Amino acid sequence: MTGAQRARRWLLEGLVDSKGTHQGPHARPTERAHSWWQVMCLTGVDYFSTLGYQPAIAALAAGLLSPLATVVLVLLTLFGALPVYRRVARESFNGSGSIAMLEHLLPWWAGKVFVLVLLGFAATDFMITITLSAADATAHAVENPFAPEWFRGSEVPLTLILITLLGLVFLKGFREAIGIAVVLVAVFLAMNAIVILVSFAHLGDNPLVVTDWWAALNTQYSSPWLMIGIALLVFPKLALGLSGFETGVAVMPQIVGAPTDTPEKPAGRIQGAGRLLTTAAIIMSTFLISSSIVTVLLIPQQEFQEGGSANGRALAYLAHAYLGDGFGTVYDISTICILWFAGASAMAGLLNLVPRYLPRYGMAPQWARAVRPLVLVFTAIAFLITIVFNANVDAQGGAYATGVLVLITSASVAVTMSALRKKQRKRTVGFAAIALVFLYTTVLNVIERPDGIRIAVLFILGILVISAVSRIGRSFQIRAITVTFDQTALRFVDEDAERGEIRIIAHEPDHGSPDEYEQKNNAERRYSHIPADSPIIFLEVHPTDSSEFEEELLVEGHDRFGYRVLTVRSGNIPNTLAAVLLEIRDRTGVIPGAYFEWTEGNPVSNMAKYLFFGSGEVAPVTREVLREAERDAKRRPTIHVS
Repeated sequence: MTGAQRARRWLLEGLVDSKGTHQGPHARPTERAHSWWQVMCLTGVDYFSTLGYQPAIAALAAGLLSPLATVVLVLLTLFGALPVYRRVARESFNGSGSIAMLEHLLPWWAGKVFVLVLLGFAATDFMITITLSAADATAHAVENPFAPEWFRGSEVPLTLILITLLGLVFLKGFREAIGIAVVLVAVFLAMNAIVILVSFAHLGDNPLVVTDWWAALNTQYSSPWLMIGIALLVFPKLALGLSGFETGVAVMPQIVGAPTDTPEKPAGRIQGAGRLLTTAAIIMSTFLISSSIVTVLLIPQQEFQEGGSANGRALAYLAHAYLGDGFGTVYDISTICILWFAGASAMAGLLNLVPRYLPRYGMAPQWARAVRPLVLVFTAIAFLITIVFNANVDAQGGAYATGVLVLITSASVAVTMSALRKKQRKRTVGFAAIALVFLYTTVLNVIERPDGIRIAVLFILGILVISAVSRIGRSFQIRAITVTFDQTALRFVDEDAERGEIRIIAHEPDHGSPDEYEQKNNAERRYSHIPADSPIIFLEVHPTDSSEFEEELLVEGHDRFGYRVLTVRSGNIPNTLAAVLLEIRDRTGVIPGAYFEWTEGNPVSNMAKYLFFGSGEVAPVTREVLREAERDAKRRPTIHVS
């Protein structure tokens, strides 16, 4: 084996299954589930780690109003995002999240494009999680008093090193380490609790700090109502504190269920997911409010600005100021670890997301089924984002918030549509109101920080272009995952196989009258020179959604007006005919012959019809699909056209 062959084999190791349901990098089916609180820690490395930078971003965005704006955010979390995602957990319990709920809202190609757009925003969310977390980990390392002097000014190289280490972990083979996540989350939350409690104690000893803050607020704003109004306007800038909900439903398969759970109704697992989401939301809300109070009251506003000691690390600033550099260094280490592991969580999310949808749509190259090539692609993208944003935490906040808010808004729309379909009037109104609030938040965030939507648009365009090229490139592949014959269909092909010859007539069904089958039979026997005593079987493909790519085919046998007919439902006619012919050969050992008539019309327009509608020039395309699938011409089903 040459070096190139060994490298290719290593890169393509760990391909996902044919249905695109691969659950994580280099993963195998889940052997042991975990308690909901343990899985909460797995999502918490993403959700809770935002405490490393969220208070500083909130103070920078809302200034002295940060605590009030954070209260608005918490209310939206508890009474908006939480009920939405509890519903998502009940209806999308296999880890597909809210995107799966929206997948079937729009038919045909519109639905596929809609999902691809949402995937673009999800990719923005996960990719910025990687780069933002790594950049903030670097900020904590650089600002530590024991850090070497050369760290300053080297933020970009240090961040790239962290991203490289993350990529290397996944290239080697990542195993979901819930135990590590539990330790990281427990230590990190405990350290933050200590810092916040000590800070509140300092506020108790210095009540003038609170008085001065309130006086400054009243100087800037003439009334409490104006404060509330401004807080409602600026709280979208704090949307980073909403991250983690989509991840929470994505990890549901890891939650242990009840003994009575079934794959169709995993009530115990759904209940565990509800506890996970609720507990995480309450913990995070408590930390968000308390951290926003102590950071704004105890840290000078200029320290939050770029280059300031609290920029991107407000709680770390307080840890060093009130607990000493020793404790502060331990806090920095715990923060760096959980931020780095948050990047691992985001990378795992990407590696779950891409194989789940794109291969099933035929919109990803074959190598996208393997983990390691995707890791290299995502790592390269993370490098580019880090360099473009100069490893700046504040600069990436808008893009992160955009991805988070679009996903939550889409989830709100999904549960609203679900409630509407089930005629739950009160819930429909409630979820619609939540969706409008999140839509407002998203639009305002995009207007205030358009860099987020620009990055998302780049991801969306990239996904759409790659998807279109891949779909066209894979047009002549066998698309059937499985081909199953019912008993009648098996009897038909077995009867002819015993005679040593199987003749299949491809028939496009029309009104289904006896004359239709008689005329087709007579025409094919005449123009294709089929002997009068030779038995034939009609094969009909009844069109479905042509935007689907991979399908599970069921071939059914029917006796119609004395003729034997095989029917199959599929969104693509030529590829389905080829798959059925090959399955007949493999089942019986007899190479079938298929008979077609030429399709009228311009060849170019027929090819366009094939690409978009799954029909068009059927005979030549069926022959090409067979040629691609079976290189040995002697074993290839024969195609006759008249």
